Amino acid sequence: MTRGTLIRRNLTRKPLRTTLTVIAVLTAFLLFGLLKTVETALNSGSDLAAADRLVVINKVNFTQPLPISYIDRIRRVEGVKDVTWADWIGAYWRDEREVFVAFAVDPESYLRVYPELKVSERGPRTLAQADRQGALIGRKLAQRYGWKVGDRIPIKSQIWIRRDTGEKTWEVNVAGIFDADDPRVDTGYMLMHWTYLNEGRSFARDTFGWAIIRTTSADVNEQVARAIDQMFENSPFRTRTDTEAAFSKAFLEMFGDIGLIITSVVGAAMFTILMIAGTTMMLAVRERTREIAVLRTLGFRPDEVFRMVVWEAAVIAFGGGLAGMAVSAGFVKGASEALGQYLPPLVMSGGIWLEAALWMLALAVLTGLPPAWTAMRVKIVEGLSWRNL
Repeated sequence: MTRGTLIRRNLTRKPLRTTLTVIAVLTAFLLFGLLKTVETALNSGSDLAAADRLVVINKVNFTQPLPISYIDRIRRVEGVKDVTWADWIGAYWRDEREVFVAFAVDPESYLRVYPELKVSERGPRTLAQADRQGALIGRKLAQRYGWKVGDRIPIKSQIWIRRDTGEKTWEVNVAGIFDADDPRVDTGYMLMHWTYLNEGRSFARDTFGWAIIRTTSADVNEQVARAIDQMFENSPFRTRTDTEAAFSKAFLEMFGDIGLIITSVVGAAMFTILMIAGTTMMLAVRERTREIAVLRTLGFRPDEVFRMVVWEAAVIAFGGGLAGMAVSAGFVKGASEALGQYLPPLVMSGGIWLEAALWMLALAVLTGLPPAWTAMRVKIVEGLSWRNL
């Protein structure tokens, strides 16, 4: 009988107990995979932010507008390489349950500031450049609604009312579809002409929501941010300038410290499973005290007994852990399709799998070493006389 056969026999000695322990480990890693993927998706805005991009908003908060005249003044600040601006549309299609993200932007400068966005499908030149109703659609959003280049789409805004009709319907022509090389970059949104919005809206004309700046170097970010905020310090519309990563993080923190919440839940799940698996392994070794003494009598060295017990803990930790991560990957794929309109792309990255593997290793070590140490120290005479009461 080989060592592998002994390990398998020991694990299947009480199949119900082993199965329940594996299921407990599976559940913990299912939870880990889902929560870490959501956390990564929510942090993708700051993780993917360019180091040389700054965001300028109204000092009150980002929902308050700024005058469009600020753009030229910002452009002249030393260290500013390029600048663009955007307004939030609050868009939905057909009814208010079909909400999607849409920005009113200056398309040319916006694509210069965000070079990671590639317009892979483009309509006729006149539609893309001369038609102010032209809009660029992200690949993910286009696939969601089946939109294609040349379509004319009546979208509605929760905010902006047309001054000519008094309605909230804004018709746009799909002028192009944009993609991104990095799958973590969200393409589930629309870019429409800011000029179209500005000329047609009934209030807040000649204003914008926030400006995005590309600096000549990340080294001058602090200097540029300070210069811009000082320039508008005594104006009715004071500004707050920060890095794109800090802006994304601050936006996310409005909903609470999600990182702390997820870390607490994952930590509680791992601690619980550590207690369950550890107790199970200690109990299993105690029940086999007499058999371990027999193995020692047959010539098994203490270190061989030690390794067999550690391998049993490793099989449970990695078996349940990998199964949990595989199930989690399936849930992530389904959730990505079902919740695509509400969340950034959900991707279970290699980093999450690596972190899960380290947790499995830690679980195997922490639940395997104490019972293995106990098994290794069993005396032959005492073990043979041991009775399981």
